[in-house]
This record gives sequence, structure tokens and C-alpha cells, in this order.
Amino acid sequence: MDYLPIFADLKQRPVLVVGGGEIAARKIDLLHRAGAQVRVVARALSSELQQQHDAGKIRWVADVFSPEQLDEVFLVIAATNDNALNAAVFAAADERRILANVVDDQPRCSFIFPSIVDRSPLVVAISSSGQAPVLARILREQLESLLPASLGDMAAVAGRWRAKVKQRLTSMSARRRFWEKAFTGRFASLMASGQSTLAEDELELSLIAPQRESGEVALVGAGPGDAGLLTLRGLQVIQQADVVLYDHLVSPEVLDLVRRDADRICVGKRAGAHSVAQEETNRLLVELAQQGKRVVRLKGGDPFIFGRGGEELQVVAAAGIPFQVVPGVTAAAGATAYAGIPLTHRDHAQSVTFITGHCRADGDGLDWSTLARGRQTLAIYMGTVKAAEISQQLIAHGRAAQTPVAVIGRGTRADQQVLTGTLDQLDTLAHQAPAPALLVIGEVVDLHHQIAWFGQQPQTERPLRSSIVNLA
Repeated sequence: MDYLPIFADLKQRPVLVVGGGEIAARKIDLLHRAGAQVRVVARALSSELQQQHDAGKIRWVADVFSPEQLDEVFLVIAATNDNALNAAVFAAADERRILANVVDDQPRCSFIFPSIVDRSPLVVAISSSGQAPVLARILREQLESLLPASLGDMAAVAGRWRAKVKQRLTSMSARRRFWEKAFTGRFASLMASGQSTLAEDELELSLIAPQRESGEVALVGAGPGDAGLLTLRGLQVIQQADVVLYDHLVSPEVLDLVRRDADRICVGKRAGAHSVAQEETNRLLVELAQQGKRVVRLKGGDPFIFGRGGEELQVVAAAGIPFQVVPGVTAAAGATAYAGIPLTHRDHAQSVTFITGHCRADGDGLDWSTLARGRQTLAIYMGTVKAAEISQQLIAHGRAAQTPVAVIGRGTRADQQVLTGTLDQLDTLAHQAPAPALLVIGEVVDLHHQIAWFGQQPQTERPLRSSIVNLA
């Protein structure tokens, strides 16, 4: 180990920075966040540092460095482009046994700045001992995506409760088990959803009844297929799940991100072949949560857009089970973006309407006269089976038969297919597209041939057209 990783308390401690440019400003920003008293030696200050000096946030102590300036400081940073000056600063600090950092000069560093993931008071530092700083930065970026922003607040609450927990639980092992359960259970979920008061109530209940088991349900949108479109919050939740109930629309790539030891139950539904009745899914959600498990209901796209998410949460809420919702990228947004079809455009469409091709048998019919109006985009989910009826009704109510349409099959996935043509060809296109498929109707479809970007570019021929993407 080339460096001992330590966290220094700089609050109200004097720190000297030699240099007044942009690099010095970046280091000074970190020092301010740590509460240090910053002194600067520089011939000139950047505009940013000049403003800080004018505001009294830093002290500009001299134009020229001299070793005596180190006599009363805690550590020193040299951030100039003068190698001789940087070497002199390091030598003077080393002689006085003061920690020194010469920016981008690892041999002249008795301490180094790590890459930092700041969830104060929780801080994660990554260092390559100055050998590969870009690699350390890449690792920091990966950790940023995995560590919820709520961790800092959760750590702060835990700090306030330490004494109370220690008073109630006298053994170290009991306290360790208590906090392990809190940081991976309902307390953590409540903090993540911004409900700090309820989170502290949960800690109180856990102290009163340590054996109490409290399950919960998280309704998570998996996005339209590409695992990269899963939200950071969605990733965090599925990696904490005890059991995941998922649909057929959830791609294998997203399922691969689920915690390895979580139970997975497919409750998917397909037109004409419902493998699990909705009532059975509702029962499983309640039953598993009542067993004290963290249950994730993972749905393709967004769970509140034609996903029956609201219906399922009504059942969960009626059973008194805590729950949360993590939105997802809905198919209409994701698939059209990957197809190069903007849902709205100033020249073509001032509104967009999301429609489902599967309505309740006892539900009201669609208002075809409204849907047939021009200068709007229709995005139709699960509409391939009724594509002929959709086409006929729209044309009958005034939409032009030559209106551009697209059928996007397996949108955002490696084998995405985009079939384009006109409204009177919609049924033919729908039967050619692989499932799941999204129907898009409106003049914006023509932009596909100008701004398609995902995979193979489309051909320019007129209907019947096909842009087949195969990246496998």
C-alpha cells in the first residue's frame, strides 16, 4: 500500500495553496467543502478566486512564496505551472514535516487527492496511488451511479440515533444486527423516498420490537428493453430485492441486473395467453410482502402507463403494506427516440396521445373523431392485433390514408425493427413487426429517414419501408 488512506479534519485549520489559476480553484473548492481556512500565494488570481478574496472566503497572503509561510499551516498544495517553484514548495514542506501535494507531480506528494463520492457525512474515496488517476475517476463515476443520494441523510440520521441504540442494545453484535437490518430494510427505503420522519419512526419501532418483520413492495419501471435505460433508482431497488415479480416485456438484459440471490417469478401476460391471472399477481404481492420480504414488481416501460401498476398498488395499499414507485422510460418515449421519431415537432405535431389497443370489454369506446385530427401524434401500445380497425376508424373519421405511420418492433433492443409506410398499410406493417411493437401515427414519422441514429440507417425508399436494426 503506497499511501495510507486517511480522512483529515480541516475544519478551521489553515491550509496554504500556492497558485491562483483554475487548478488551484478546483482544489480550493474541495478545501472549502471540508471547512478549511484557505490562504493563497499567487502573483495573480483568477476571476473566480478574486471574487472569493473580495468576499472574504480566502486570504491572499503574498505574491511570492517563501518557506516561512508554511510555519503555521496544516498542509500545503502547490498548483502552479512553474516546476522550480513547485519543487521549492515541496522541499520546504518536507523539511518542516508538513503534508504537501504538488498537483500532477506524484513524486512530490506526501498526500494525494483521491476521487471522491460525496454523500456527506458518508464519503467514499478512490485512489490509484497517483498511477492511474483516470481509472480512479472512472471507478468513481460507476460508484456514483450505484450509491443513492439518500445515503448521506441516512448516515446523518443514524448518527443522531447511535447513542439511543447503544443505550437500548448493550451488546455490540446486537447493535450491528440492528443497523444491518435498518440500512437494508424499510428504514433505508423511507429515507430514499424522502420520508425522514417516517424513517425515524421505523427505527423507533425496530428498537421496541426487534423481531418485527416488515415487508414492502416496490413498483419499478424496467424501461422499453435497453438495460441502459433503466433508471439509477430502479437499479438500486432491484439489487436490494428479496423477490422479483416480472413481466415478459422485461428484457433479459434488465433481469441480469437483479440481485443474484433474489427469487424471480414470471407473472407475465401476453395477448391471448395470460400465463398468470392478475388476481394471482395481486395475491403474490401481498403474500410475499407479509412474509417480511422486499418485493419488487418489475414492469416493462413505465408501470403507470398501461401497466396496471395503479391497480396492483391499490391492492397492496388496501392490505396495509408499505410501497414505493420507481418510474421507468415508457415505450412511446424510448422506442420512438431510438427510431429517430420525435413525438412532437413544431412543424408537424403540437400534441401527442398515448393509447392502448387493449381496453376493458365494458369500457367506453375511443373518441375516433378526436384521434383523427391532424397535427398530432398517436402512440399506440399493444395495438398490433387491432391495427386494421385502428386504420379503418381513423380514415373513416377524417385522417388521410397517406398519413405516415411506423411500427417499431422490439424498440431499443439490439434487434429493433422499424417498419414505415402509410395509414392504409398499418395492418400489413403490424403483422410483419416482431413483438412487442409500438404503433406511431403522424407526420413526425417521416423524420425517421432524416435523424435515425440507432444501428443501421434507414433506406429512403417510399412505402412500404423497413429499417431493420440487428446489432447482435
